[in-house]
Amino acid sequence: MALNITGRKLFVKALKEEGVDTIFAYPGGMITDIVDELYKTEGIRVVLGRHEQALVHEAEGYARATGKTAVVLVTSGPGATNTITGIADAYYDSIPMVIFTGQVPLHLIGNDAFQEVDIVGMTRSITKFGVTVRNREDMGKLIKMGFQVASTGKPGPVLIDIPKDIQVTSGSPEYPDHVDIRGYHPNENVHIGQLKKAYRLLKNAKRPLILAGGGVRIAGAQKNLLEFATKMNIPVTTTIMGKGVMPEDSPLYIGNCGMHGRFAANKAVTECDVLFSIGTRFNDRITGELDEFAPKAQIVHVDIASASISRNVVVDVPVTADAKIALERLCEYAEAMDTKKWLCELKAWEKEHPLTMPKSKVGVCPQTICEGINEVFPKANIVTDVGQHQMWATQFIKLNEGQEFITSGGLGTMGFGFPAAIGASIGNPKKDVVLVTGDGGFQMNMQEMATAMTIGVSVVICLFNNSTLGMVRQMQQLFYGKRYEITDLSAEDGSYYPDFLKWAEGYQCKAIRVTDADGVVPALKEAKKNKGITLIDFIVSPDDLVLPMVKSGTPLGDMILK
Repeated sequence: MALNITGRKLFVKALKEEGVDTIFAYPGGMITDIVDELYKTEGIRVVLGRHEQALVHEAEGYARATGKTAVVLVTSGPGATNTITGIADAYYDSIPMVIFTGQVPLHLIGNDAFQEVDIVGMTRSITKFGVTVRNREDMGKLIKMGFQVASTGKPGPVLIDIPKDIQVTSGSPEYPDHVDIRGYHPNENVHIGQLKKAYRLLKNAKRPLILAGGGVRIAGAQKNLLEFATKMNIPVTTTIMGKGVMPEDSPLYIGNCGMHGRFAANKAVTECDVLFSIGTRFNDRITGELDEFAPKAQIVHVDIASASISRNVVVDVPVTADAKIALERLCEYAEAMDTKKWLCELKAWEKEHPLTMPKSKVGVCPQTICEGINEVFPKANIVTDVGQHQMWATQFIKLNEGQEFITSGGLGTMGFGFPAAIGASIGNPKKDVVLVTGDGGFQMNMQEMATAMTIGVSVVICLFNNSTLGMVRQMQQLFYGKRYEITDLSAEDGSYYPDFLKWAEGYQCKAIRVTDADGVVPALKEAKKNKGITLIDFIVSPDDLVLPMVKSGTPLGDMILK
């Protein structure tokens, strides 16, 4: 009979059996025993961030770049509550992650003890599963449940709260290979009858359109999507989370649709007669006014989570299935359709309103920066923060096979970008990582420069510096009579803090400032040579707008074009 071991030893054993090689952690009083156990453990890298929110974003970047389940370890109280924004971000973008929080000893729970919070209750609506371990003998089973739930079905974050006394109590050393979870049965099949019904609908369409979301990437179904669209000769548009699942040089790809989608893509959604959507939950940024979304179309919706189907958009043919399995089966039936006339219409719309920006009056045109990134970093993973720069990146950065586009799509979290880029570089150190960020979002987690420099990752930071909170300012410009209240980040005399070059020097990283178009490519090439962090401070005009734009709550076809 195997000897009993402490909870902290079982914690480490569980990580090893799950194949975890990296965890993102910040210490505190309620996890010191586990931290000490990690010190004695070989084969698990512990990354120390500078803030727990950033720590979760770093884990997200790692998971998104590798496809692995990320692991986070923090202490109780504020250590735990600081993770909540990151957990919500991972939940809305379906990122597999297990977050371990320390907790006060069992006898103090409910006594308003120092640094005690009900983190499981607080995160119940943004986790797939959350539990406080109250019995040492349940610890192995609950950790196993956490990893199973996080990575199966529609992936997402799981939170496991471990009281301090459980960490040091001895018990069974067993860690199960699998646990049966009552009521949890992720779908692993596809209803062939529904799939054939969807195919017949598509086959008889005159103006068919595929709308692909992030679920295609999660399922690893990019090649299946290309094969199906090509066999059927059907155009493809994507959501922001779906960017990159269809090669951008494919003649069938028409770009992103939605609030800042291309004119031709939004027109296609509005005019199509069958919309085959797969791996998207019809976020309001994609649909615009719901009653006017795809008004002429019969809609097919393929999603692994049945609860997502007909939640926002009532569909004609629901198909609960993993995107890869569904597309593999559809490729067995697929036959070429005559869509020549429809594709010509799409090309005419693209020609009528091509995606381009006017030359900036001040500083560097964002389109020029994105095109420079395309030229110098054609194989890099692209990470963005949230704001205007994010939308310009979705519009103008072109992705090739093997590139990841890592962004905060569902929650839209400012401060996501820099730590996520660090995590992406940790997960795939041989791949170039380019961060596209704004000066507002970057300042929300810029303390992570210390993390990046300390552990020696390589990231090129392309800072779109327009001295404003650009996306809100754009709404103020278009819809609020140019009343720019609290969106200007400058002082009244026009001075700006910090001077990003001097700030970067404090961290001993390379920094370059670019003020005109001629400096874009040379700066990016210089950054490419530098193995480490390079910050490029691109000066951008605050008056540059992200267009087209669909005002929130209006039909997708009502686009502001200039």
